[in-house]
Amino acid sequence: MKVDIVVMRHPHPGAPVFLAQNVDTTIINAGDGTHEHPTQALLDAYSLYEKTRSLKGLRVVIVGDIKHSRVALSNIFCLQKMGAEVMVCGPTTLIPKHIEELGVKVSHNLKEALKWADVANMLRIQMERQGEGVRYFPSIREYAANFGLNRQILDEINKEIIIMHPGPINRGVEITSDVADASNSLILEQVENGVAVRMAVLYLLASDLKKN
Repeated sequence: MKVDIVVMRHPHPGAPVFLAQNVDTTIINAGDGTHEHPTQALLDAYSLYEKTRSLKGLRVVIVGDIKHSRVALSNIFCLQKMGAEVMVCGPTTLIPKHIEELGVKVSHNLKEALKWADVANMLRIQMERQGEGVRYFPSIREYAANFGLNRQILDEINKEIIIMHPGPINRGVEITSDVADASNSLILEQVENGVAVRMAVLYLLASDLKKN
């Protein structure tokens, strides 16, 4: 049976590329392990564009488990292509080595990163991707104290920044509820735009197939 489009999520990085090299059909990467998540990056960029009307020169800090996040890498590529500056912030153990080679800034201090940023995209700790017995930080409580976004730290930096999160949210860990639900949060817009952006991807690819 030949299908026109395959939407593929797979635990192994590179699986969509492998499939594309071995079958004659269109592949949409819906997330491959800790590698990439292209449609999430598209909807994040679109949500920001709706709010700001331009990403050129926008400063975006991605905070959290960069090492295990497929969202982070796709966001870095997409945001830079649209003219934004990108910083990653988190514990040393959760920042990939040599990530600076992608042209991003690196910080291990949340307050300093927020002072630099116009936008904070908060990522969850992906415990399911960490090996059994492996600890990247002493405790969830300590992680939240050092890298969790809360009202107190926003008041201390004395600036309003745009708040984002790809979901699912661990409320009280990487972000508190009052911040996630605040008026400067785009989290609900991200959810809404996720449907529209993915519909658009399917529509554009299907339209190309009809032309051929």
